[in-house]
Amino acid sequence: MGKDAQVEARFPDGADQGRLQYEPPKLLFRGAQRRAYQGDALKGVRAEGGDLVLADGSRFALGEKAAASWAEAIVNPKGWLDKLGVKPGMRTAILGVADEALAGELAGRGAAPINDLTTLDILFYAADSAEELARIGDLVPALAEKGAIWVVSRKGKAATLKDVEVMAAAKAVGLVDNKVVSFSETLTALRFTRRRP
Repeated sequence: MGKDAQVEARFPDGADQGRLQYEPPKLLFRGAQRRAYQGDALKGVRAEGGDLVLADGSRFALGEKAAASWAEAIVNPKGWLDKLGVKPGMRTAILGVADEALAGELAGRGAAPINDLTTLDILFYAADSAEELARIGDLVPALAEKGAIWVVSRKGKAATLKDVEVMAAAKAVGLVDNKVVSFSETLTALRFTRRRP
């Protein structure tokens, strides 16, 4: 849930063109040379005349509106639960997701997980096999009209499913994908909602 743009860049050691990406907490530039910024390197980032400007003087030409948006996102990054769409008072549930901190964080947001699988605003569901994917259809009735299911799977070399397999299983039961997040260092999550008529 980051930002991505092709940019003209000016660095203290010269100019370059390339791809600028912001995936919190890192800002990456891939041009003739790869450059990564995070932590102190992003302190004091600002928008100036259509450029995103870093503390070391590096400048990325994004245009006025985009530069302001990028600076705001870097200075005030969205929290983990904001990225997942969790708001106070939501009905949430967790099925099989091996993340011990998740339940506590949801409770701290005022959206403590419940055992009653009806009219859920958000359901976090772990699926790492074809059998677990096949169960998605059984879980759809548990969602509120505008509810969402986050299908959480292993990522990288440990992945046992491909994103396209997860999407196909969800689409087969009338769901559409509308968001992906890196759930943790080892897990990824795809968000699905009911298809609107």
